[in-house]
Amino acid sequence: MAGTDTASAKPARDPGDLAGLEAGLDALETAHPGRRTPWRRTLTQKVLPPAVAVLLVLAVWQGLVSFGIVDDPTKLPAPADVWHVVRDAWLEGTLLGYIWTSVSRGLLGFCMALVIGTPLGLLVARVRFVRAAIGPILSGLQSLPSVAWVPPAVIWLGLNDSMMYAVILLGAVPSIANGLVSGVDQVPPVFLRAGRTLGATGLKGTWHITLPAALPGYVAGLKQGWAFSWRSLMAAEIIASFPDLGVGLGQLLENGRNASDMAMVFEAILLILTVGIAIDLLVFSPLERWVLRSRGLLVRS
Repeated sequence: MAGTDTASAKPARDPGDLAGLEAGLDALETAHPGRRTPWRRTLTQKVLPPAVAVLLVLAVWQGLVSFGIVDDPTKLPAPADVWHVVRDAWLEGTLLGYIWTSVSRGLLGFCMALVIGTPLGLLVARVRFVRAAIGPILSGLQSLPSVAWVPPAVIWLGLNDSMMYAVILLGAVPSIANGLVSGVDQVPPVFLRAGRTLGATGLKGTWHITLPAALPGYVAGLKQGWAFSWRSLMAAEIIASFPDLGVGLGQLLENGRNASDMAMVFEAILLILTVGIAIDLLVFSPLERWVLRSRGLLVRS
């Protein structure tokens, strides 16, 4: 009897208390999402490490030249020589032209690949027969080096911008489509059942349920698709050089090789690397962080 009285004396847990407890735990996990990260922490955690890495590479590079380990400037120019070439191109007004020629082609080709790869990925992910027929081909195309498409593209389309875009599409579309397929495969089935229960079927279900749930994999595919677009474009510009196409970064690299000017070659390499890093930092990294944070997978400290 005493045990019964004691058990009955315990108050029932209020559902509001449970809700408050969950809200408190969520607040602890999100660690004040509205508070801005202090600039000192941003400086030490995000700006300083890559800056130190760049300075270390420059120091090793300069050391190889200064200590005579590589004493042939036709093989390894000093960092100052490369800087002079970049500065001269800037003063002549040609530097931004090199960059814009390649970036405009790359972005336009990537947008075209996005328009083609997104519905293709949805089709492969949702239709079993299409997946069985096209899925292995997409995987094979993704593993095929983009440079392999340059000779047939030149033969089919000639030396023009259409050839460049064709190479970009063949390199980027499989990555975007496969990324979306991977994202759709990881959508929990309960989401799809809930959507059908609420009447979200067909295109409505794809737009409101499938695509939002598959967004992390899709963004990863977009990021990889841009990398393939940029690499494909550089391969096309290096191999298929023609005066009417203008001078992009790939053509600049090839001009430096033909002139045996290693300073120009390193200038082109550094510009290609800089553009790739800048696009990733300015576009895809913020997009990826937003997707992860919106799903509670990225906590700001």
